[in-house]
Amino acid sequence: MPRMRRVDYGDDDGDPLVFVLGWGNRPEHDGVQWLLDRLTDAGYRVSAFEIPRTITDFESEYLAPVRERVTALDSPRFLSHSTGGLIGRYLDGDAFETRTYLSPWWGFHDDLQNPVVSLLMRVPLARAVLPASAEKEELGELASDDWVADSPDHAAPTFLREAKRAQAEIPPFDARDAVFYNPDDPIVSASAIEMQTPPENRRAFEGGHELFNSKSRDDHVDDVLAAVRGGASALE
Repeated sequence: MPRMRRVDYGDDDGDPLVFVLGWGNRPEHDGVQWLLDRLTDAGYRVSAFEIPRTITDFESEYLAPVRERVTALDSPRFLSHSTGGLIGRYLDGDAFETRTYLSPWWGFHDDLQNPVVSLLMRVPLARAVLPASAEKEELGELASDDWVADSPDHAAPTFLREAKRAQAEIPPFDARDAVFYNPDDPIVSASAIEMQTPPENRRAFEGGHELFNSKSRDDHVDDVLAAVRGGASALE
């Protein structure tokens, strides 16, 4: 089974920041690099985590490797995208200066809410067999052809099972945290984000699931950096 992969960016004396990517994202993808460049330019030393695309246990394969890195750092900040935001909710908020979520996967999109998926999630199969592809416009209009070609087109039943379980048992929302999301997100449940996040803690954007590949990303990046620096209070 693939292990969590970490790539570090920025100067060694920069402020520590843990950035957990979404399912299928790699640090080398163009949109992720765009955001990483802005984070390092802002003075952060970023530990970017590429999560495995197939798992059989959320705690040991997703949560534990990130938690281990967090405990090795002195008051880091936390940034996440999509599935990374599900992992982030299980980390101790007091361990961070701030936590910022981009399009967190806190609930299944309506497309996954069907009896076939529910049935197949009960099969203990750690092999990508369930169709799970995303179109370019669903990811974001600026998503590169290389990223679209590399994006997962199938998911393992065990991955969906563990994500669903983690969503069902998710810890309470921390009022210090900031969330950026697309109310019309085509991949994760926007209603789950809105139900869990107070209005003052969330900011909306347009253009797909990935803010860093959205055409509106330049309109929001300063707010993202402000939230990373100062938490939800910076959005007031």
